[in-house]
Amino acid sequence: MVASRSRLRLALLWLAGNDLRITLLAVPPVLPLIHADLQLDEKGVAALSGLPLLLLGIAAVPGSLLIARLGARRALLCGLWLIGISSALRGVGPSVPILFGMTLAMGAGISISQPTFPALVRQWFPDAVARATGFWSNGLLVGELLAASLTLPLVLPLVGSWEAAFAFWAIPVLITAALLAVLTPHEPPARDLPWPPGMPDWRNSRMWRIGIFQSAASMIYFGANTFIPDYLHATNQADLVGLALTSLNGMQVPASAVIGFVPLRLLARRSTSYLVAGAILAALCVVLLLPGLPLVVAAGVFGFCAAYVLVMSFALPALLAGHGEVARLSAGTFAISYTTAFVTTLVAGAIWDASQVEASAFLPALAGAAIVVALGPSLVSAAASAE
Repeated sequence: MVASRSRLRLALLWLAGNDLRITLLAVPPVLPLIHADLQLDEKGVAALSGLPLLLLGIAAVPGSLLIARLGARRALLCGLWLIGISSALRGVGPSVPILFGMTLAMGAGISISQPTFPALVRQWFPDAVARATGFWSNGLLVGELLAASLTLPLVLPLVGSWEAAFAFWAIPVLITAALLAVLTPHEPPARDLPWPPGMPDWRNSRMWRIGIFQSAASMIYFGANTFIPDYLHATNQADLVGLALTSLNGMQVPASAVIGFVPLRLLARRSTSYLVAGAILAALCVVLLLPGLPLVVAAGVFGFCAAYVLVMSFALPALLAGHGEVARLSAGTFAISYTTAFVTTLVAGAIWDASQVEASAFLPALAGAAIVVALGPSLVSAAASAE
């Protein structure tokens, strides 16, 4: 009975993790279409892709407060319903105000949902934090892969427009919300939290280090998803957009599987951070200097390295925070990481507009590599000691 319940909860966590990104990553494949239809410049493209990141930062703290009030499960349900409904409405019009407004609402839903995962992992799998984190993170990364790789070749021809494609990808989110509501019981939130409950401690230096470290994954991954399509169009390689995005998103899945099944003490070594940063820089050189198939492979390296940083940073709050404190620490790290990533990506888009230098698109990846070198070694060592 206990084993069956654990398997069910793992499956639901995987599905819900999938839903955190499946609507978000439906955007990059159709960005050139949106760009043309709505006459967006590169700052507009960066803002459209980055708005959910900004909301992940801004609304992470309200999300944590909602967890403190409702409990992690009910907060996740609220977030999933908001993601599904707003995502489906993004293409109404089509209209720039509706597209951006519903993207903001979708980002708020994701930001409410994401801090619930470390809290649910701590509640449901207190003796297998790293494994459960790797599992739901795998769902998140598979969601990115499905949306990024299937939107152009399958979904767009099936439904006929980028507006309908957004509605298509909202369906699995709503199904997961219904399953979670029916198949899991409500668990009341802890009542012994410091006041105000759910509010991060902004004086916590460890929270800031984890948040900045986590931002490196978003800079690398979302920066690449945002700019690779337009970069390939600008460099006369438009035929590689689908392959590059599939490689970028597909190579994240092996990284999450490695973290989920290999003992953390073997992964959380200082030398690993230096290796990951070096791989990011090498991939950046390949993207800028070697067109064609090498560029597609380099996009996959971006994805693998970003996933390693992301999953490690997701596990840290559940490993390092005390009971009842996981959601607070997670919310603070999400607020820091996604706000930093949004600003960095927006600045890169503005630099590209001003300079007309296509390589500006990859400034977020360069910044991410620097952060991994600066903060990775100490944080992964702390994770290994806490496991």
